[in-house]
Amino acid sequence: MPHIGDGRYLVRCGWDDVPHLGTREKAELLAGTPPHLRDARSKGTPSLGAGAVYPVEESLITVAPFAVPDHWPRAYGLDVGWNRTAAIWGAWDREAACLYLTTEHYRAEALPAVHAAAIRARGAWIPGAVDPAARGRNTHDGRALMQDYLDLGLRLRPAANAVEAGILRLLDLLQTGRLKVFSTCRNWLAEWRLYRRDEQGRIVKAHDHLMDATRYLIMEYQTIAKTRPAPTPETAPGPIAPPTGDARAGY
Repeated sequence: MPHIGDGRYLVRCGWDDVPHLGTREKAELLAGTPPHLRDARSKGTPSLGAGAVYPVEESLITVAPFAVPDHWPRAYGLDVGWNRTAAIWGAWDREAACLYLTTEHYRAEALPAVHAAAIRARGAWIPGAVDPAARGRNTHDGRALMQDYLDLGLRLRPAANAVEAGILRLLDLLQTGRLKVFSTCRNWLAEWRLYRRDEQGRIVKAHDHLMDATRYLIMEYQTIAKTRPAPTPETAPGPIAPPTGDARAGY
């Protein structure tokens, strides 16, 4: 039970938690509910109704994590900023024409070197598409942020930033079952649930860093995605030596 503060707690209640709704009643109620509101009404999952940018039922797009085959090309989208830097990785199943969002990076108030290290840890060989504004100047030293990340070993290119075109492409993938997200991408799902338009139809620019990063990925992944390189004699794993000292698990 999440604790909000001041003695208050948040309790999420769904149809399965109330005794007066039987199987038939729940089926009838669900059939009369728009798809993008079914999780909100039946499970208590937050939703923004008609204002949602991506009105798709959450249960239709989330999947349990699985081991990604090495032959699936991969790429990531990156949105940079001091208040929040976010990245989302995609693995492309070409045979099924489906992109899976597999893992995320989500951190505030850290230097580019910190973000770059976390991104390289997912695979330094994986290319990324970054907010084209990163080619501009930051307020600290006048350098281009994108160049900072390139110098730190990331493989990046500026993404197309046509907002509505990217949203329509992403919505099409979601509605046709060609985009899935691992259920472990909790920050992505939290942003997705709240991503909305205001009364004038404009995108609300708040808590949308992973949504922007996903747009950059969607616009570029078919061009930039790469498969895992085959191991070379220099990178192939050798014999495992017995642990010495304080053995610690890697990332």
